[in-house]
Amino acid sequence: MKTIQPILTITGSDSTGGSGVQADIRTISELGGYAVSAITSITVQNTLGIQAFFDVPAEIVSGQIEAIMNDIQPNIVKVGMIRRVETLEVVIDALTKYRPDYIIYAPAIWSSNGDALMTEDVVSQIKYRLLPLCSVVVARKKENDIILQNTKLLRLAEGNGMQVFLLDNANSHGLTNRFSSALAVYLNQGKKMTDALAMAQDFINVELTRESNLQGRSSELYNQFISQVNNFCRTYSDVHFYADQLNVSSRYLAQVTRRISGKTPKAIIDEYIAKEIERELSTTTHTVQEIANTFGFSSQAHLTKFFKKMRGLTPSEYRKK
Repeated sequence: MKTIQPILTITGSDSTGGSGVQADIRTISELGGYAVSAITSITVQNTLGIQAFFDVPAEIVSGQIEAIMNDIQPNIVKVGMIRRVETLEVVIDALTKYRPDYIIYAPAIWSSNGDALMTEDVVSQIKYRLLPLCSVVVARKKENDIILQNTKLLRLAEGNGMQVFLLDNANSHGLTNRFSSALAVYLNQGKKMTDALAMAQDFINVELTRESNLQGRSSELYNQFISQVNNFCRTYSDVHFYADQLNVSSRYLAQVTRRISGKTPKAIIDEYIAKEIERELSTTTHTVQEIANTFGFSSQAHLTKFFKKMRGLTPSEYRKK
């Protein structure tokens, strides 16, 4: 039986599965390879983007790499998201120590939604310490403009045998992951670099034609939220009430409203309340105190303060317009 030589991917985790170590393992496995991994960072992420990171301590990243390298000895290493200088240092130390046949680097400076994934300090260290070790860099144009903007540095790296491959379709989530993972598999099969790059491009072209990005329910949820606010704003002004009604967290509801309308849930609720108060002031003879009671304000003064903040006028001034 022929032994499959594993491919090591050193990168972050994407909980949606569209990028990161999940996409690497899926692509490598799909093409008949076997992936082993060292995780550098864990993201709190959904289809709306990244909300938080937990960067794995550098010594744990080092331990993962050492455990794999000492025992399994992969000949090909694919490097992705590295967010901290100390993590980059242990990765570089390991690559220098074990010298795999190929080192493929897929820079992850920004997410597909434009979120920054690393600091300038890390970018600087990548330029001068990681690139000289790499066999090939697979990058989107905006990453290429940052990582390889120094012509002298680029010539030096290319003089050491490094190749650069730029990808189109830069906004496709996980594109560089899938391409670089496919490239790793083809190189692992003994293909020459030029042939492996061409085959990886063919693979990605097919992937893009059948791509179905993971879709969340943000638009549907937003419409449900607006409907709930319209129905209950006279009674409830607390974001948690609406989140509970929709069976989501307040945090996720805020992500949805900011992405679609650019406003927080509270801002939307307050706007609906202000409109309803306007309607009361314009179409009824209710006193301000009665309106305050209807909308659950603790006092007439509380309603007046709220309304002036929202409309620039007190309720009495609004009625006199």
